[in-house]
Amino acid sequence: MPLLSYIHAALRRRMGFSGVALTHLPPPFFSAVFLLFFSPMAVLSGPVSVSSISPNFTASYYSFIDSSGAFLSSPDTTFQARISSINSDSKSFYFVVVHVPSNAVIWSANRNSPISQSSELRFSNYGLALYDDSGSPPPVWSTPENISAAASLRLLESGNLALLDSANVSLWQSFDHPTDVIVPGQNLTVGKPLISSSTDSNFSEGNYRLVLSDDDAMLQWKGMTYWKMSMDPRAFRHTAAATVEYMMMNTSGVYLMGKNGINHLDAIVIISIEFNDSSGDDSMSFRTIKLDHNGAVDIVKTSAKYASNVREFTSPVDSCRTPYICGSLGVCSNGGYCRCALSFHPGTSNSECVPAEGSNLAMEGSCNSSIMSSINYLSLREDLDYVLNDFVDPTMVNANLSTCQRSCSTNCSCMGVFYVRNSGSCYFVTDSFGSLVIKSSSTSDGSRMGYVKVVNNNVVSSEKLRKFPILVVALLLPLLAIVAVISVASLIWFRRAKTSKIDRGYASPLSFENGDELFDSIPGLPVAFDYNNLFTATKGFATKIGAGGFGSVYKGTLPDGTDVAVKKITCLGSQGKREFLSEIAAIGKVHHVNLVRLKGFCAENGQRLLVYEFMNRGSIDRTLFEGGDCVLGWDERFGIALGAARGLAYLHSGCEYTIIHCDIKPENILVDDKLHVKISDFGLSKLVGPDESGIFTTMRGTRGYLAPEWLTGASISDKTDVYSYGMMLFELVSGKKNSSLQHRSGSGDGPGGSNRAVYFPLLALEMHEEKRYVELVDRRLGGRVGVEGVEKVVRVALWCVQEEPRRRPSMANVVGMLEGGVAVAEPEVEGLNFLRFYGRRLAEAGGEEVAFYEQPESGFNRSYDSLSSYMSDGISGAR
Repeated sequence: MPLLSYIHAALRRRMGFSGVALTHLPPPFFSAVFLLFFSPMAVLSGPVSVSSISPNFTASYYSFIDSSGAFLSSPDTTFQARISSINSDSKSFYFVVVHVPSNAVIWSANRNSPISQSSELRFSNYGLALYDDSGSPPPVWSTPENISAAASLRLLESGNLALLDSANVSLWQSFDHPTDVIVPGQNLTVGKPLISSSTDSNFSEGNYRLVLSDDDAMLQWKGMTYWKMSMDPRAFRHTAAATVEYMMMNTSGVYLMGKNGINHLDAIVIISIEFNDSSGDDSMSFRTIKLDHNGAVDIVKTSAKYASNVREFTSPVDSCRTPYICGSLGVCSNGGYCRCALSFHPGTSNSECVPAEGSNLAMEGSCNSSIMSSINYLSLREDLDYVLNDFVDPTMVNANLSTCQRSCSTNCSCMGVFYVRNSGSCYFVTDSFGSLVIKSSSTSDGSRMGYVKVVNNNVVSSEKLRKFPILVVALLLPLLAIVAVISVASLIWFRRAKTSKIDRGYASPLSFENGDELFDSIPGLPVAFDYNNLFTATKGFATKIGAGGFGSVYKGTLPDGTDVAVKKITCLGSQGKREFLSEIAAIGKVHHVNLVRLKGFCAENGQRLLVYEFMNRGSIDRTLFEGGDCVLGWDERFGIALGAARGLAYLHSGCEYTIIHCDIKPENILVDDKLHVKISDFGLSKLVGPDESGIFTTMRGTRGYLAPEWLTGASISDKTDVYSYGMMLFELVSGKKNSSLQHRSGSGDGPGGSNRAVYFPLLALEMHEEKRYVELVDRRLGGRVGVEGVEKVVRVALWCVQEEPRRRPSMANVVGMLEGGVAVAEPEVEGLNFLRFYGRRLAEAGGEEVAFYEQPESGFNRSYDSLSSYMSDGISGAR
């Protein structure tokens, strides 16, 4: 019956029998048709068109069976468009473009939806559509629906399959929709990755991607990076001043191309990998860049002269650096030899290792209360590491191992952790575990240890036992709800009655009068203080110890003798409410040795007050800038820099949400008698969710510390704080505000030099280029500094104030650089050119703060709007 169906279908296509049943055909005709199909002449197989075909065309594997499904070729027959299978044994067919000499598939339309031999590809004025056996809509695959005037389908000699209109204008082309291969003449653009196949015999999309970022090309597994083109030993970076737009390949090499800021019409090379070809037959060769199913990117050259394929390039060079080469928790060694890690053995699947008897891997979602108590961690050998750790920032910093593991236990996606003892850095392995690698002898110090999250087998998993307590709760829920309502009402009445009679050390129930219901939505609030009691504690707000853009800070003393700092919010508009909410939400639940502790607040009858722990030496700007007899020594300044960096690193990566402080400056860094360093004033802070990389918000911060992204309307991120921190580092070095008169020797104004308007970050850049670091240090220190320490701090500061946020380090890396665990590389000078422009404007203004950025001269790739809005909503104050 299938044979009759195929013959019937072929007759309808070839001879116009639209509704004639085969049973109505005369026997001689049926015999002729039978011979027609099975004769050696195979006259039903259609001819292969050269270069182009016209609309109202239909193709299937059966209709072009003699040409292996090929129905269209390029002018020189180098490429063919086919309906083809992967191999002769496969029953899955695909619409593909093939490089004939190498038989390599360079493009596939329906890689995730294979069809059968009789399925049809139809070409009409509305484009291409591929149907399954039924032939009815919707199609398995099609070109975009907005095409309505297609006049021809052409296969170019480059391998590009193109739909053209009657004027030969391209309506659609396969080069714009790459699969796992690109060829010479084809550009891989940002946002259109190469996606590997699942296996050699399965075209469907796998887990590996070759993607382009703004400054690099990366290989990713399940969204996690494990290789960068710039890190390949054969790669050469030509510039860092341009943004990557596409990847291309020619006979000389592979190139990441972009456009510079001088002439946007000129494409420039950003990173290149040159071919080392001495065969001299490039004119007869054909190369492809292919993302292999195992996660490696290969460049294969096909020589027409020698009819051979040569793999010219593969990366990662060490195949063990691909994240799943040995499956889950397999240890890769000697370029691909696999075995299970200690305490693990092969599972039912060849691509996984499982724990020894007594426990199971904690699968995603294993974080409910019944399982939490049975979670355990299996330690990996000290010489084992995870490839992906080298490409991510730690999830937590300054944490101990138990905190790291406890946080993983409550994270449903966490499968295990790697912990660095000497820095307290904690790396989560999320969603799935890949392969492990053996550390090199130079790094096998055991500093980063791995722990796999497992669940003991004795966990109650019976469905009946799980359902029983749920049923009991469901029956008791109405009763529990009634009891809860009565209890809450009684508690509120009791607390109000008790408060009217007894003064309990200034703590009182929170009032929601006069619009203060605004605070009812904040869970986990700290202690609410009574306004009258705080008025008494501060002696009527008599001792003012500081001021900010939204209020003043006063010293107070609680009945138990504890000194506190009480911040009184004086801006009572909508912004004041937002500022007040932001501060409570940001630091009400976070605790770190380098963050000032919020002891409580008051929201009563329109009053807004925050109660902090008291730091008796106040903010560092007083000692740093005003000086007097008390001058901060270099070690003290370095300790302040390190403490502030640790506090910021915790805000950025140690909390449930990323907290962007938005106003890092010396005035917000507090110290006590023992020089304990704490970050304060979270009034302008913003919270960023775990799925967000940045946010858009009104401009906030302090003039002189604002990152360039504030001025260009771009999104802000934790890298915005990094910029402000870098600006503060400069001031710690110089002992002066960055925009002020500086003494510059050898200025030509006299033998001893003179005071002139110098923008210190620019001076630091110039001295860095000349390696004259000690000249930057505060003269009050009398040269009692080490050049190595100053050089480190200046280099870190220059990295922090890079114009592009993506070039700035994370605060966790800043901590590592200051502590010595992370090397401080040579700062990228191209990302600091904006300092030269700003320094010139400051000099022209005679030391006055520059009020605006004008259009920079040619060579700068960024222009800034007026800064007259510095004092608008959200700006904490002028410098």
